[in-house]
Amino acid sequence: MFGVAAAATGCGTAAGGTGAQTKTLRYQGWAGDVSLPELAADLGYLGDVKLEWVGNTISGPQDIQSAATGQVDFGGAFNGAVVKLKGAGAPIKSVIGYYGADKDAYSGFFVLEDSPVKEPRDLLGKKVGMNTLGAHHEAMLGIYLKRNGLSAEDIKKVEPIVVPPVNTEQSLRQKQIEVGVLGGILRDKALEKGGVRKLFSDFDLLGPFTAGTYVFTEKFIKDNPDTVRIFVTGVAKAIEYSRTTPREQVIERKLAIINKRGRNEDPGALKHWKSTGVAENGGKILDKELQIWIDWLTDRGEIKPGQVKLTDLYTNEFNDLAKG
Repeated sequence: MFGVAAAATGCGTAAGGTGAQTKTLRYQGWAGDVSLPELAADLGYLGDVKLEWVGNTISGPQDIQSAATGQVDFGGAFNGAVVKLKGAGAPIKSVIGYYGADKDAYSGFFVLEDSPVKEPRDLLGKKVGMNTLGAHHEAMLGIYLKRNGLSAEDIKKVEPIVVPPVNTEQSLRQKQIEVGVLGGILRDKALEKGGVRKLFSDFDLLGPFTAGTYVFTEKFIKDNPDTVRIFVTGVAKAIEYSRTTPREQVIERKLAIINKRGRNEDPGALKHWKSTGVAENGGKILDKELQIWIDWLTDRGEIKPGQVKLTDLYTNEFNDLAKG
């Protein structure tokens, strides 16, 4: 998934040497959801920069790979995927955080109420269902086990397996897995039904943190610095709008956007939206939010020590709100 050659420059749509900068940004959306750039555009925060929807994605890693190869101009994914793609030689750079974990937006690792699993060592030999391997949830599981004193050999005895999120609660209740990762509407519905107990969450583990960032290629940034600044600062304003506006009004706005764009989507999940989870003002990126994934991927042997440097990974230069 991450085999992007360093030569893939993702030139985007810039006019380059002429000095003209693109004012149209191609991107992928998410079915049934309104992304922060889409919200920013609707609120008028992007000025004369326009968004051009080219289709939907179902995967953050796929989205940033499309940005790296120039199929779209920007993409977003969890920070571990960004580090991994950078390690594979992709010339990308993170410019703003866009989702994360807080008291309302978190992924919990749930067991049945009467489960014998009560502490980290109880997970040895147990199946943990999550949406994908080698990503955020597997990292959280590994960090949880390591912080609680389990050895590398012990950690290997815990079995993360792929379970589609919509099937996770049922798999847990039918005891096909001992632990299931649930977030958002799926978590809320499982808690409403009762009979499940939270073992830990990413928020419990790390506190409030930004988990994912939007990226452009380095060439796109170099050729279009003003456009990137408008985009990044506009998204930053949309983050603060989402943080400071009453939840019902944010949901109402997002529902109106979905209705206007006419993509034949089910907006049901939007009604359960609570927070972006972005930790810092305006989506400012912090060293620790990427360093944790550098460390985790290095421990797993997926990147070499020193292969990915923080200074090459991200910049807050284009985020006017992050400077305030």
